[in-house]
Amino acid sequence: MSSSSEHTHRRHDVELSLTGLTCASCVGRAERALAATPGIANPRVNLATHRAHFELTEADALPRATEALQRAGYPAEPVNTVLEVDGMTCASCVGRVERTLTALPGVTAASVNLATGRADVTHSPAISADALAEAVTTKGYPSHPRQADAGMDHSGHMHHDEDAAVLRRNFLIALALTLPVFVAEMGGHAFPAFHHWLHATIGTQTLWIAEMVLTALVLAFPGRVFFRIGIPALLRRAPEMNSLVALGAGAAFLYSAVVTLAPGLLPPDARFVYFEAAAVIVTLILLGRWLEARAKGQAGAAIRKLVELAPDHAIVIRDGAEARVAVADLKPGDLVRLAPGDRVAVDGEITEGQGLIDESMLTGEPVPARKSPGDAVTGGTVNGTAALTYRVTATGSDTALARIVRMVEDAQAAKLPVQAMVDRITRVFVPLVIALSLLTFALWLIFGPGLAPAFVAAVAVLIIACPCAMGLAVPVSIMVGTGRGAELGVLFRRGDALQRLAEARVVAFDKTGTLTQGAPALTAIATTDGITNDEALRLTAAAEARSEHPLAAALVNAAREQGLTLPDAQEVQASVGRGLTATVDGKRLLIGNLRGLQDTGIDPAPALIDQASAWSAEGATPVHLAIDGRHVAGFALADPVREGSAGTISALHDLGLETTMISGDTQSTADAVGRQLGIDHVLGGMLPDGKLDAIRDMGAGSVFVGDGINDAPALAAADTGIAIGTGTDVAIESADAVLVGGDPKGVVTAIRLSRAVMRNIRQNLFWAFAYNAALIPVAMGVLVPFGGPQLSPMLGAGAMAFSSVFVVGNALRLRRAP
Repeated sequence: MSSSSEHTHRRHDVELSLTGLTCASCVGRAERALAATPGIANPRVNLATHRAHFELTEADALPRATEALQRAGYPAEPVNTVLEVDGMTCASCVGRVERTLTALPGVTAASVNLATGRADVTHSPAISADALAEAVTTKGYPSHPRQADAGMDHSGHMHHDEDAAVLRRNFLIALALTLPVFVAEMGGHAFPAFHHWLHATIGTQTLWIAEMVLTALVLAFPGRVFFRIGIPALLRRAPEMNSLVALGAGAAFLYSAVVTLAPGLLPPDARFVYFEAAAVIVTLILLGRWLEARAKGQAGAAIRKLVELAPDHAIVIRDGAEARVAVADLKPGDLVRLAPGDRVAVDGEITEGQGLIDESMLTGEPVPARKSPGDAVTGGTVNGTAALTYRVTATGSDTALARIVRMVEDAQAAKLPVQAMVDRITRVFVPLVIALSLLTFALWLIFGPGLAPAFVAAVAVLIIACPCAMGLAVPVSIMVGTGRGAELGVLFRRGDALQRLAEARVVAFDKTGTLTQGAPALTAIATTDGITNDEALRLTAAAEARSEHPLAAALVNAAREQGLTLPDAQEVQASVGRGLTATVDGKRLLIGNLRGLQDTGIDPAPALIDQASAWSAEGATPVHLAIDGRHVAGFALADPVREGSAGTISALHDLGLETTMISGDTQSTADAVGRQLGIDHVLGGMLPDGKLDAIRDMGAGSVFVGDGINDAPALAAADTGIAIGTGTDVAIESADAVLVGGDPKGVVTAIRLSRAVMRNIRQNLFWAFAYNAALIPVAMGVLVPFGGPQLSPMLGAGAMAFSSVFVVGNALRLRRAP
């Protein structure tokens, strides 16, 4: 849906995608339904595009329009909106934002990611993106819709660095204010002489007032964020991480303030101050959040690296003159100068010059690709030593680099099935912690030595609980893992493919274009009667130069690669199913299959026929050459196996996976390639329907790797579909993951990476849950009756801060995976 203001009546243009349109009558009914709706003007429905265009003359008319279309039988398709959400600090926040969105009329699904600060919402066009953002903002999480066409301006990836800078400043301020309080109290406990000197010199009351002032400054300024967010959430009966910190630190401060200013309200044995606890709690948690924000920034480094590949300016030729302009100002059709060593600004097509361009960022291939007029270039790649000119073909969000960035972002924002369990637990986690804190306070009052220890235990329970670690355990691993995949040339189009791929049991490959190069090439030559290989190839290629047959092109290309000069051919005549005849250098040539030799009465040479039979057994197509009635040479033409295919199959076997090859070629040809590569199961003669049935028969844990239009159904049907990036757009759109280059070894990388990510997620989840399960009871004091320690709120704050940093730090190890 798009809208723009018009004139003084503030009309808005709206576009909706409709379902159910089948004929002109449908178009008429849909247009009449819209025209009869108050607040709708100039409705136009296009049958070819299934889109409705109209103007809103009243701000609230859009819901009425969608209702009218629904009643007419042509409901509008749901739309997807991405919101940028600030202020989320833990898993409870994530659950609250999701529940806020899904509770809105017209919202069918919402997925919120803590690591990326992003909400993906599927909703009816009747509710606007601004309304979604407003609902989330009202709940205490400032939000705004992401711009639909942001091109390469992905400044959102810098927000973790900005957060880290703010948190660092706040931590340093809090540290400076907390240090005197901490030294005064804890130094006195550690060194009794220091305690007595301090109290004798300054006085207990004066010392406590100084500590109160310093702690109040810590809470009011660097620690204000916990109260600004946590207390309103608590009042809305939706407590979260900040609420726990605000309750713990606030309670410690207020209790100590009462002891300082009105000690008569408390019994003598309860008159202890805990200003250092309140100040240290805030300082340590700010330290943890600073380190966490730094780590999150590192987690998004892969996206930043991709974005930074695009230059800011380019030299464009307009009206015959060169001008330096911002890349954002380039338009399709512009001519751009590319100096040696420069990065290509946007996608285009070479119009002038020849040279090498380093495309390793796109394909992973270290060898630069040679480019000449007519060849495509991709934004972000690096020019070699030649001066080139290219015509812009795509800009902004339409470039290949922008699509890659968008693909990685979408995968990073996805939720894995394993996240569902975490969401169920975190939904009740914070209220449960508050209840446990109250229970602890009551139990210590009943069975403990007094009010002060009860208060300390209750605050420790509040502070040590960490929903942050649980909320970050899954998304931060996905964020780092998918970013690492992009660096390795593996793009996960759907984040949940990470989990499914880790559970793979069998990997099936299409043959042509996936395990093989996808085009026939000359693989061997055999000769007799004293003719050399070069002479046989020179004469044959000269005759085939006028043929459009794919096998003829392979022979001509082979001759040119060897630098052979091709003479002119005369009297070229093709015979369907047999080959062709021609005269070259005064010699009469027959080039074709065995049947062509036999039909013209030429006696096949036994040695060449035996060699041809061996080639056929290996999956190659033999082509024979006869000169002046004598059979003198044979050529083997085959679709060559990709360089990395054999290694890929071997590596998959090492990972404990079965391999299958599914091909439309004959069973004998497919078997020959399968034997060469060591594939476990080979299925030949498969049409698209057959491939689909074969994938379905594999059951759970199936992976299919393909590149062509005919592979799209199988890619969609497999548990995980992986498309070769050099394949068709249809195949890529049907796949869950894309290998940017053409090397099938990317499948091994993808599986190893997915296993590493899932292993990392399990480690994070174990730590997050085990930490809370073990330390909350310790904070409650279960060890005290057995002579164990009572955990102080300061240690609880340190442990809680460490838990989040541990989870993010553990996920960062994936930057070196697999």
